[in-house]
Amino acid sequence: MFLELDGHGPHYAQLARALRSAVLDGRLGTGTRLPPTRELARELELSRTTVLSAYEQLRAEGFIEGHTGSGSYVASLQTHPPLLPATPSIESPSRYAQRARTVRTPGIATKHRGLRYELQYGHSQINPALNGIWGRELARAAIYTPPQITHVQGLPALRKQICDYLARRRGVRISPEQVMVVAGTQQAVTIAARVLLDEGDAVVLEEPHYFSMHQALIAHGARICPVRTDDEGLVCNELPQISPSLVCVTPSHQFPTGAVLSLPRRLELLRYAEKHQCWILEDDYDGEFRYTAHPLAALRSLDKGDRVIYVGTFSKVLFGTLRMAYMVLPAALVDDFVNAKYLSDVASPGIEQAALAHFMEDGGFERHLRLARKELQARRDALIEGLHRYAGDRVEIGGSPAGMHVVAWLRGYDHARAEALIELAQGRGLGLYSMTPHYLDPPARPGLLLGYCGLSVTTLREAMQLFGQCLDDMDARQV
Repeated sequence: MFLELDGHGPHYAQLARALRSAVLDGRLGTGTRLPPTRELARELELSRTTVLSAYEQLRAEGFIEGHTGSGSYVASLQTHPPLLPATPSIESPSRYAQRARTVRTPGIATKHRGLRYELQYGHSQINPALNGIWGRELARAAIYTPPQITHVQGLPALRKQICDYLARRRGVRISPEQVMVVAGTQQAVTIAARVLLDEGDAVVLEEPHYFSMHQALIAHGARICPVRTDDEGLVCNELPQISPSLVCVTPSHQFPTGAVLSLPRRLELLRYAEKHQCWILEDDYDGEFRYTAHPLAALRSLDKGDRVIYVGTFSKVLFGTLRMAYMVLPAALVDDFVNAKYLSDVASPGIEQAALAHFMEDGGFERHLRLARKELQARRDALIEGLHRYAGDRVEIGGSPAGMHVVAWLRGYDHARAEALIELAQGRGLGLYSMTPHYLDPPARPGLLLGYCGLSVTTLREAMQLFGQCLDDMDARQV
């Protein structure tokens, strides 16, 4: 307990004043148990007699009360804690801070916390067996990992495993010198902005898009050039005639619509980058999870001009709290990106990198992916089956058979009615999420982004039954 004695008068009186002040200003609330006298005496380097005297003084004044065999507690007082001082309104200290104030997240991360049926996108699949395996890998790595920070770019063993994995699964053939380990996709975007952009530079962004990518670019000072997407991904013939500095795409599974960038458009985008001498950021956020076909080759695998910066993540396929991703860098930019990484956080955590490297080398990572892919397909099937059964033609299901979410477009709804549906569902324990935050301008029709990773097959079926009931009640309101 932090108590500051004022130095005036006997020690017991100073202690009594300090405790009295803590009670009156709300730091010690009603019913709070005070430390035992011996413990507080030792902590404050006072005699126990001094503490006993202070407690007796406060007990006589009615500030504390003693419970035999239990200790001393703050009494119930008819007082009100002081008002907190108003936060002063000051100007942002920099242009970056000023822009960042305007792009705060729309509260998705905490909007529906604690709901039984949480359909938020981005939750990792819960796999108790993986927790035990990962714990053993961490324990092993803790023993063998050198304590010194030696690799800003990432542990060589992990970078080699990433290269081997990308060659097998994504068709990307590169050397470990082109790989850099970072703390999640968001850091990858931020570092790319620092290296590639100056304030006012143009950046092409898919419409719709992942809102956190948009926010990172806006905070950096980028000038956003939205380009429409359709069932074949980015509409490349609508790319701007001006030369942007960067084009950000999700070609393997467009976020959030789920479209796959067609091969003709992939080649057209690469030609555009070569012609305009711009860079492409390929965010392959869930390329591991395709359920009816083999994994697609990455856009980077077709890149002959070394213009594509490829970003992959372990956070979604393992644990959200792992916060580990990687970048495949053009050879000409490696030093610039490593310098920016060093200035950001020196290096990523070494023990986690060593654990992951061994997990991949031992085959555990791909075994996990096979099991996860099978389980997520079952969850996706349960969600879609439930939508057909309980929602029927009131929703239109979009997206490809891949990834970790489903898009459900609401038929006969406007945006106000869609928000009313979301609010109704929340009151019944069902977390639904609008597509609107991922658009610069609201889409013509409202839709829902339904993530299914965090719920079991059985729970997803229950969630869809509840969703159908919410739709029924919304229909009844219109009658």
